[in-house]
Amino acid sequence: MKLKPIDQDTDLALRDADARPPKGAPKDDALKEALEKATARIGDLQATLYADGRYAVLIVFQGRDAAGKDGAIRRVFDAVNPQGCEVTSFKAPTELELHHDFLWRVHARIPPRGIIGIFNRSHYEDVLVPRVRKLVPKDVWSERYEQINNFERMLSENGVVILKFFLHISRNEQRKRLIARLEDETKNWKFRVGDLDDRKQWSAYTDAYVDLLRRCSTKWAPWYLVPADNKRVRSLLVAECIANRLDELGLRYPRADKAVLGLKIK
Repeated sequence: MKLKPIDQDTDLALRDADARPPKGAPKDDALKEALEKATARIGDLQATLYADGRYAVLIVFQGRDAAGKDGAIRRVFDAVNPQGCEVTSFKAPTELELHHDFLWRVHARIPPRGIIGIFNRSHYEDVLVPRVRKLVPKDVWSERYEQINNFERMLSENGVVILKFFLHISRNEQRKRLIARLEDETKNWKFRVGDLDDRKQWSAYTDAYVDLLRRCSTKWAPWYLVPADNKRVRSLLVAECIANRLDELGLRYPRADKAVLGLKIK
């Protein structure tokens, strides 16, 4: 059970069945143990990443309303030292941000080397919402795919490791989670009336997601499709993918200066 990068030639449909846990997914205690092991790996590797200082890591989460972005961030990174992690939640652009190019506010939140940066929604909103709601002409939002790819390539060439996760839930599972937000007073604050408007546009958003996943999954910034109907399986898949990528970086603790090694403390 392992996530694979989306290939630009992949036949994507984002069916409800694709949101179910994959075959071979562990269950119950085995699932809990595997998740704890994966998050512990991330915690250890993040400590080395921070000391190493050669790379920044950017993790992007996208998904429909109630797909579990907040939950995935909380669970996957629960062993990470807060000093080495930054989370940015992108909301509707402010008036100032609208007076700049659409990537301006995003570039300002790219993590520095040694830090894991997490985007809860991202620059990909700018090829989703404007397209579905027809806020800008097609020739404007359609050019943004290449602009995003070039932007992410530039980041990659400057030491930013990019992993992007689309949390895919079924229409029925979204309904359950939205109802839970209405019925649970501790979750009421998460509910927006606009969530229902977006739900009515399910097919339009599906088409928009398929296009961005295929057109913006690159070798330097791959997209991963994460079946997210089961929350623990979702978190395990994401955690193991991140841990494996960090392992591949060959992270190491810097060697101490010879003068430091020769010091004697009385």
